[in-house]
Amino acid sequence: MNFLVIEGNIGAGKTTLAKMISEDYNAQFVGEAFADNPFLEKFYADPKAYAFTLEMSFMAERYSQLMSELQNRNLFKDFAVADYFFMKSLIFSSVTLSDDEYKLYRKFFDIIYSRLPRPDLYVYLHKSTQNLQNQIAKRGRNYEQNIPDDYLEKISQAYFSYFKQQSEFPVLIIDTNQIDFVNDRNHYEKLCSLILENEYKYGITRLIM
Repeated sequence: MNFLVIEGNIGAGKTTLAKMISEDYNAQFVGEAFADNPFLEKFYADPKAYAFTLEMSFMAERYSQLMSELQNRNLFKDFAVADYFFMKSLIFSSVTLSDDEYKLYRKFFDIIYSRLPRPDLYVYLHKSTQNLQNQIAKRGRNYEQNIPDDYLEKISQAYFSYFKQQSEFPVLIIDTNQIDFVNDRNHYEKLCSLILENEYKYGITRLIM
């Protein structure tokens, strides 16, 4: 494996897991610099006014980072693990943008997406809306505290709609509602075994832990 992606909804634990894997399996961590985006807090305060600006800025940053990190791999690392994939831009924009904005956004996206490498395995960590909200509250980022359930549910639906249409790489969907891979080493090791020690066919594979 050269390129592993760990994704999930807001609060699913994707960054935490990707970092843990990078440390334990000699992998190059590629983390999304979302906190540096100057439009993120503005978007949560006024979604309609800042949605298009936010999504365009995220798309530009994601493309720039992925191209830089994946083309200039650390030769001393065995593989790269990222806590996002470029397709995330399309998934979130399908929820946040109006129809006209999305059509324009999609034109830019399609041009850029064709230039990016595809992951060898794409892992999606699935959690219920309540568990996502619990984790969001626990980590305490001020701008996230008023995210409505409806928004999280729409994001989840958008991910699953995308998975049904995707056939370019293997997608492994893991239901993690009943595990705590951060505090339970056995859960973490089992999760890593599922991800790193198996081969998955193109299309969707679903697992429950």
